Amino acid sequence: MRDPTRQADRLIAIRLRYRINTYLEDMGVTTPVAIGAAVGMPAAEAAGLLTRRQWRAGDVAALQAVAERLGLNVALPDTCLQ
Repeated sequence: MRDPTRQADRLIAIRLRYRINTYLEDMGVTTPVAIGAAVGMPAAEAAGLLTRRQWRAGDVAALQAVAERLGLNVALPDTCLQ
């Protein structure tokens, strides 16, 4: 059986990645160097965080920090799965 908390974190990470990537693309920020500069991280680290498919512990917090830095308001679903 899957851990409901971990599954909720995965879904939140997906939503945050989508919102951040869409925002950056709309702003014309597409290269790893430009993405890194926009989010205040090294280019490789920022690109990895925003493109990886495998969930890792700490991703949600890092993505939320990036969203806040960009001034994005991302509506997150309830984390309580029933």
